Amino acid sequence: MKECSKSIARRLREPNFATRYFRGSGVDIGGAPDPLSLYTELFPLMESVRIWDLEDGDAQFMEGVADDTFDFVHSSHCLEHLNDPVEGLRNWLRVTKPGGHVIIMVPDEDLYEQGVFPSSFNRDHKWTFSIFKPRSWSERSINLVELVQKLDATAEILKIELLNGGHRYGLPRFDQTLTPVGESGIELIIRKRPASEVDARGRLPGTEQPDRLTRIHLNQYKDDQARMKAGNAGAPPFTNDKPL
Repeated sequence: MKECSKSIARRLREPNFATRYFRGSGVDIGGAPDPLSLYTELFPLMESVRIWDLEDGDAQFMEGVADDTFDFVHSSHCLEHLNDPVEGLRNWLRVTKPGGHVIIMVPDEDLYEQGVFPSSFNRDHKWTFSIFKPRSWSERSINLVELVQKLDATAEILKIELLNGGHRYGLPRFDQTLTPVGESGIELIIRKRPASEVDARGRLPGTEQPDRLTRIHLNQYKDDQARMKAGNAGAPPFTNDKPL
């Protein structure tokens, strides 16, 4: 319950959400009734978030949405409801602008369904998810590591994290998302590579020189390192065990 809202305090502690992931104009797929747009002012670079829900169309296809439309795509616990999550994720990446991000959460099959499928906690779940397991108790299990390998070369995987910080493993079978702290999920973050990075087969350094003041300070790091090495020439490291 309220999984997007639960994520906010955690995401505010990670600078990338405010400086890189949630910036510009985005879409929140499956956002009602707990939309990311409730928290726009907490992420200063986030300009707007459109909610995409059942009345807008099938999230698996995102029909009517052009390629490269949104600066970011957010989805909290929607992918497990799609008939084909692979196609859905491909289309979510399709509508993301190059350099933008796809940020999704799905339930973890062990933390949420807890060994029972079809899910007794949400009967509309069509799939269960794990980060990776050689064998699953669920016949509808998807390993996210294998799923992302089915995306094209524009997909740069930045993060796959088990959201178990508030999970109590000692409890008997119970839907811990009913509590204010249990997320019981997995967060996946993908960056859409621009064509130049796809051609280069990686995200390589820039070529433009920074301004003079920045060069002065960055070069000082290099100079300090050079002086430290010169001052300690011939002396092996980690051998000085004299009393302090």
